[in-house]
Amino acid sequence: MARAIERIERDIAALKEAIRAIAVELQTAYASYLNTLGLAVRKQLILASYHLCTQGYPENFLHLSLNQRQQLQQAIRKLGQLASEELLTYIKSEETGGDEGDEGDEGDGGDGGDEGETPVILGTSIPEPLIADTSNPIELAKWQQNLEEVTQEILKKLSHDANLLLQKAGILPKKLPEPILAAAAAAASEASGEVMPGPPNLLNLVIEIENEQQSEDSGLTQIMAINLRLGEIEFADVTLSSERRQIRSILVQLNKLGREYQKKHRERAIAEAEAAWRASWFED
Repeated sequence: MARAIERIERDIAALKEAIRAIAVELQTAYASYLNTLGLAVRKQLILASYHLCTQGYPENFLHLSLNQRQQLQQAIRKLGQLASEELLTYIKSEETGGDEGDEGDEGDGGDGGDEGETPVILGTSIPEPLIADTSNPIELAKWQQNLEEVTQEILKKLSHDANLLLQKAGILPKKLPEPILAAAAAAASEASGEVMPGPPNLLNLVIEIENEQQSEDSGLTQIMAINLRLGEIEFADVTLSSERRQIRSILVQLNKLGREYQKKHRERAIAEAEAAWRASWFED
């Protein structure tokens, strides 16, 4: 029985080494993916803003002066840059033991002090760096899932901040309630992996806006808002789609090793329990 337990221990040790290798491969793949995603997000934010200003609300955009248009465009680019940097915060924090993440928080706070011109992406919860036990497939899977959730939150917050920026600039209707902007950013979250018809990363809404002073002004209003969606961003970028397929391939390997890992731990528990039973058993 002792030999059987030793054999199972060796199998578990080998599985741990394989899982550690998968962890390194997965982190490397995500570092590349998030870097590519950051560039793609900036591009898609600009394209969505362009379409909204020229196709959705061309009259409102034309009412802006040249200086106002340039300020709006600069603020949009800055928002995209902030989101791109935040997407990399998690991977960088692993490489530096968390120091990079702290610096990033300070940088966001500094940007927030620039006369309030550009909304700052804040409030997203970055998962703890994967520096503890990378040989545990369950913990590794949790880390991966948390990272995906953070990515979605960053896109949702970026969409919300971009809509607020466009509203402040006079592109989106001023009377549009802030909760509607928040809903626009989250409206398609249930189908985040799908590609929607129409212009990418934009959401068309028909809402009812009431005027408290003159009820006759109330009625249905169609609005267009930015709604950055991961599925559409990946669809538009060949490199990003390829890197997503690589991540899926690594996760298939991880799931296979995870099942074997759990199986071996079960075998070890059974073997140890049988040995413990024999060790404590005595005849009356």
